[in-house]
Amino acid sequence: MQLSGFGCCSNASFQFGDFSCPRSLKKNFSDRINRSSAPSTSDYYVLGFSGSFGCEGLRKTHRPSSCRRYYSKSAAVRCSVSETARSRDDIESVVRALQSRERFPKKWMGQHYMVNEKVNGKVVDAARISPGDLVVEIGPGTGALTKTLVAAGAHVIAVEKDPDMASLVAERFEGSGKVDVVNVDFLKWPLRNEVTKYLEKASLASGEQKLAKVVSNLPFNITTDVVKRVLPMGDLFSTMVLLLQDEAAIRLVDASPDSGEYRPISFVVQFYSVPEYKFKVPRKSFFPVPRVDGGVVRFDLKKESEYPPVASTKNFFSMINSAFNGKRKMLRNTLQHMFTPSKTQAALLSVGLPETARPEELTLVQFVEFYNEVTKLSQKGRERGDKALFQVA
Repeated sequence: MQLSGFGCCSNASFQFGDFSCPRSLKKNFSDRINRSSAPSTSDYYVLGFSGSFGCEGLRKTHRPSSCRRYYSKSAAVRCSVSETARSRDDIESVVRALQSRERFPKKWMGQHYMVNEKVNGKVVDAARISPGDLVVEIGPGTGALTKTLVAAGAHVIAVEKDPDMASLVAERFEGSGKVDVVNVDFLKWPLRNEVTKYLEKASLASGEQKLAKVVSNLPFNITTDVVKRVLPMGDLFSTMVLLLQDEAAIRLVDASPDSGEYRPISFVVQFYSVPEYKFKVPRKSFFPVPRVDGGVVRFDLKKESEYPPVASTKNFFSMINSAFNGKRKMLRNTLQHMFTPSKTQAALLSVGLPETARPEELTLVQFVEFYNEVTKLSQKGRERGDKALFQVA
């Protein structure tokens, strides 16, 4: 990885020739590195600037014990001045933001900050941001993507769980009138109520009804929860663009039974949206460098009238989840607590599926047809039972 003079530098890869530092300072650090007692990368983390940034930006920070395990496993970054001035500006803003709070990205929060401004531009392009758009950004971090959204004309609701980063973004965009920072866990934030208020104000001001968008370099550990929460809100949001782990991005888009990652979330995505994989993001575009590449997915949310026709979406997804508790088992076995095996078999045969069908073999369309048929058979069974009971009485 060739970043502009900053990174997590191991003893072996640390090159003082890459920094504009006095000879005495280089010698002092070189002596420490060559000693057998020199600290390893598991003990220290080095942040610095090179070239025009000057050596005053170079600083050595002792990491708290809670961070050592994480960074000892992170990929080392060789400090270099090979990137353009624009890339150095990206890196400088991230590093200075972190230094201003004397903090490190938190592994348990899935924090990986983008240090490639071009990627942020491509993410905003994928969301088709236009002046006046209302955008909910989840986990703005240091505000790099926020800046690009604002430049495109969006009004941003930045929802940040980390209080340090929330205050940083609030200070950075103070007075812009384009960014509202909410310091709260997105998964606990009253999303529908709050976004509805913003949209009502926007409609009064513009005289037209608009939908909001979600754009986020999403913390990797909350992907599934965010997708499940936002996609059913097609009455509030038109689009969601997420930067995720590349494998997760591909898995969300590929909803074929042949996929080895076929699971209930695949049905949520296909039921409520039209997903599209946009582009891959090299892992070296993030700080700290994750172990996997990123991927950007665009979800065009469906209106309720466009959902597959099922009597109850809640019961439909309950059936999906139950079926996939044993995705290699036959449906007549995995759904016994919901429908009798005989009704399950009859419904499968009625929609042209074998009575031995397994959940991993069915598409969304086939599951919808099966659910509607087995629900109808169960309803008829209950009605016949009620009539018989009435006649006996």
